[in-house]
Amino acid sequence: MEETFRTSMAPPLPGGQATLETVDIVVLVLYFVLVMAVGLWSMWRTKRSTVDGYFLAGKNMTWLPVGASLFASNVGSGHFIGLAGSGAAAGIAAIAYEWSGMLMVLLLGWLFLPIYISSGVTTMPEYLQKRFGGKRIQLFISILYLFIYIFTKISVDMYAGAVFIQRALQWNLYLAVGVLLCITAVYTIAGGLAAVIYTDAVQTCIMLAGALTLMVFSFAEVGGWEALLQGYHNAIPSVRVANSTCGLPRDDAFHLFRDPLTSDLPWPGIFIGMSIPSMWYWCSDQVIVQRSLAAKTLSHAKGGSLLAAYLKILPFFIMLLPGMISRILYPDEVACGDPEVCTKVCGNPVGCSDIAYPKLVMDLLPSGLRGLMMAVMIAALMSSLTSIFNSSSTIFTMDLWRYSRPRASEWELMIVGRVFVLVLVVLSVLWIPVVQASQGGQLFIYIQSISTYLQPPVAIVFILGCFWKRTNEKGAFWGLAVGLLVGCVRMVLDFVYPSPLCSQEDSRPAVVKDVHYLYFSTMLSFLTLVLVVSISLATEKPRPEQVSRLTWFTRYDQVKTRPGEQVFTVEAGMETREEMEVDPREEHPVETDPPQGNGVTHERKDSASSSVTSVPSQSRLSSALYWLCGMERRTPGETAPPAPVPPLSQDPARLLQEEPCMRHAVNFNLIVCMSVTVFFIGYWA
Repeated sequence: MEETFRTSMAPPLPGGQATLETVDIVVLVLYFVLVMAVGLWSMWRTKRSTVDGYFLAGKNMTWLPVGASLFASNVGSGHFIGLAGSGAAAGIAAIAYEWSGMLMVLLLGWLFLPIYISSGVTTMPEYLQKRFGGKRIQLFISILYLFIYIFTKISVDMYAGAVFIQRALQWNLYLAVGVLLCITAVYTIAGGLAAVIYTDAVQTCIMLAGALTLMVFSFAEVGGWEALLQGYHNAIPSVRVANSTCGLPRDDAFHLFRDPLTSDLPWPGIFIGMSIPSMWYWCSDQVIVQRSLAAKTLSHAKGGSLLAAYLKILPFFIMLLPGMISRILYPDEVACGDPEVCTKVCGNPVGCSDIAYPKLVMDLLPSGLRGLMMAVMIAALMSSLTSIFNSSSTIFTMDLWRYSRPRASEWELMIVGRVFVLVLVVLSVLWIPVVQASQGGQLFIYIQSISTYLQPPVAIVFILGCFWKRTNEKGAFWGLAVGLLVGCVRMVLDFVYPSPLCSQEDSRPAVVKDVHYLYFSTMLSFLTLVLVVSISLATEKPRPEQVSRLTWFTRYDQVKTRPGEQVFTVEAGMETREEMEVDPREEHPVETDPPQGNGVTHERKDSASSSVTSVPSQSRLSSALYWLCGMERRTPGETAPPAPVPPLSQDPARLLQEEPCMRHAVNFNLIVCMSVTVFFIGYWA
């Protein structure tokens, strides 16, 4: 049968757009009350006026909140919008990123995390500074991480959450962004990592409950699994551009491994081009590693990785497949094939697949459940943004600010970390228009393509630094510099020469048009690897202190000390403490006043009553504000102590110790989880 096309007039949009009703607003209010209650409880429970308390939650987290926070930090609103949109536009191939992440988060717990714990670091740039020495790599990586967070995390999640609010409340995009930022910025500035992790655990439960509910409604509406398999290929919009592929579903929509030359996700690129950036994200990204470092023991950190890996199975069922169902139910809008129609539907001429999930929520669910799904999206957004805000402020404060002010007090560091969150918010809002117009309207593909241009060189440096002792500073720095330069050139070309509309001829340069970003990631990884290895072998070996307790093979090394001393060294603004054996007679020295008159030494008396009377009174409002911000009130003239430095002389065998029962349990689950991952990949390949 010959197909008829209409190109002049777009069909009218369906009237009666569903909006939130009173019962939905009540559900949203209850959600906010619950989250605020958990946040206040966690703020009360944790000492947030210290570096460990604010940035690492006191290092006292168990496997359950750690695993839930890992999942919630990864699965933000960008996943709900982007993964469902990719499913609607191109089928199941994008889920390869999720299942690759299942393996990589396990590598974090079993291979990378023992090295980070043994080295006693707080941030990933700090690890590179200890491993290679000097400061240029640390500063380079710190700035790069902040750029990556802005380009691929903060602005993307804000845009995705705003898209959902825009569909639900008919608000302007930037008004929705402003409301979201007011909530998340205040929440992060006040709470610290403990509040983020505990509320992440609650929000994970809310996300899963709501998303599973929508999945059930979606499959019931479309008619089950067989109806999905058949209906997707028939989900063609009624208005398309003549003699083009606009609006047509892919023939390989239900294949995970696709043609190596002509497909949107070639299967050879998935193995290396996708795995290397995924390894960076799960094994060396500050957002992820910071949660694992907050675990009380290595076993709890491994348990958190396992829980996150098991939960990563679910996005296929609760995000991607509902996105494909949305295309079947609403082909004229979700799969629009004419730029004029797409502009009227969603304001984006390159495609409207990103509205697949919110369209499903607003048009399919009854009152009450729409409010629940609104809470789910806000939960996904808040959990992701608060995690990124906290980790970004950690990097800026501990790696950049302490470099310029090495003697900064904890009071100063806490203030700087909070203020920097506001700076991040402004920069991210300015980047949103670029996100909106990128990658043919597929938000998830935008995230992954940018990642493949910036992350492979960093991942290669971390891999070699952790597992090859011969890697030195010169090799790591120049491998990073050249690799990132090449990656940035390709990224700029992508923005200068954006993907044409499906009805337009592709006149982009060959390096952009013919070299898929996954293949480019593979070549970039190989280039960085060759540079780091060659330069490291051609230059001097790393010093012993740049290897001891900083690689997989030296993680159990003991710190050599000289008995009877306590040495503090300062290297380029970062203090390193080596604790020595101290004479017991000097363990509690008597504080003395300077000699007076006859030279007699007087013991200083620390009177509790005098100290109380010396503290000026403060109003209840002032006390409440200080508590809300997690800051301790100091008396006039009182000098805040410098930020504490982690003790490096602890026995690494004790730091990495695991109870036999826990060790066997997590190792057994490791085998089960890897088997499940391989089964899913093999079944859909």
